Amino acid sequence: MVNKVRKYIEREIGLKVSLKDGDLEGTCVLVALSGGSDSTALLLIMKELGFTVKALHCNFHLRGEESDRDQAFVEELCRQQQVPLSVRHFQTEEEAKRRGISIEMAARDLRYAWFREEQAKQMVNGQCPIAVAHHCDDQAETLLLNLLRGTGLRGLAGMQPNHDGIIRPLLCLSREEILEYLRQKGQSYVTDSTNSERIAQRNQVRLDLIPLLREINPAAIDHLCRACDNVRQSLPYYKKGIEAAFHELGVTVERFPLKKSSYCSDCSEYSNLSPLLHEWLAGKGFNRAQEEEMLRAPESAVGKMWHSTDNDYTILHDRKALIQFKIHNSEFEELPQLEYETVASIGETGPDIAYFDADLLTAPIEVRPVREGDAFVPFGMKGRKLVSDYLTDRKMNRLEKGRQFVATCGDDIIWLIGHRSDNRYRVTESTKRILKICKQ
Repeated sequence: MVNKVRKYIEREIGLKVSLKDGDLEGTCVLVALSGGSDSTALLLIMKELGFTVKALHCNFHLRGEESDRDQAFVEELCRQQQVPLSVRHFQTEEEAKRRGISIEMAARDLRYAWFREEQAKQMVNGQCPIAVAHHCDDQAETLLLNLLRGTGLRGLAGMQPNHDGIIRPLLCLSREEILEYLRQKGQSYVTDSTNSERIAQRNQVRLDLIPLLREINPAAIDHLCRACDNVRQSLPYYKKGIEAAFHELGVTVERFPLKKSSYCSDCSEYSNLSPLLHEWLAGKGFNRAQEEEMLRAPESAVGKMWHSTDNDYTILHDRKALIQFKIHNSEFEELPQLEYETVASIGETGPDIAYFDADLLTAPIEVRPVREGDAFVPFGMKGRKLVSDYLTDRKMNRLEKGRQFVATCGDDIIWLIGHRSDNRYRVTESTKRILKICKQ
């Protein structure tokens, strides 16, 4: 069975397993170790294959004494196996409440964020993938859950053997094979009591649906996993078709035009854009209902916004296109830094450079986000103009306006940063000292 995993790692994950004197030189693997049967087997198998193994254990403090029991088991297992171990404690319920998300989502985000931190520490000496213990049964459950949620093709491919530094060496094994391996090794493991509860959808699929499918077809799990493999192997060809349609439509990372494509010339309205929009939003946390609203929204709905489930992304309906924004944790992005220099004359120009009569600047210069009601006198003009109107004239959308910054001197805006300076502070023939300000 270990040899089966070795072949899978070489074929599907792309790691060369070539032992030299019982050691795999220079290949580090971080193993996510919960102490359950799957991750315990993963640790032993990766060590048996000769990888340099380091274990990572998360204590989410969700199951009282049972969580502490799991940590103690993992610590003893790693001591026996002479495997370095790092443990991280999380206040998961507090994190979920703070972010307004489920405990499961909070635990997943906390886990993988920490894994990435540990991975970055190890990668100074080369690649160091994170190995997680998903197996064939997990893959079948994932496919069924994705189907129940109305997934697209990517969801039908299930979990990937190797994706963005996360590897799954046990996807070639069944749960029964893993348990048999541990029995042969005489290796104990811990059991999560919540696995027998039917609250979570995955548990319902595992405890109720999978047994029913096995009654219908004893090879159901193998066939479901094979279906995932078939779709996964077809994805590169599917991706080429999507990229061709994106190119024709003029889709970019930030912008999705709302116009019909010749790929479905007989489709009415924007129905032919549905699969393309789904791919454009893939992995961003939007659901099908939101996608349908985006396509149905009339042109008069300019300014309407949709937020992803985790609030990381916002889609804005901007005239005849959808605009995608990555939302940061703070209300505004970090304030831009400015450089100041007194110069003899106006030289280099550009949107990130502005020149002022230094003697007119009688108060400290500060930088802040634009506010409602802000107004200035654009360079070359005499009358005041609302900043919002000025930005509208330049076709800036609602979210772009909210991310605009200004430089102020006292109560006056002297520079709409990246756009235009204020005419009242301009350099004239009578200017004695010129202040050059550059946005870094």
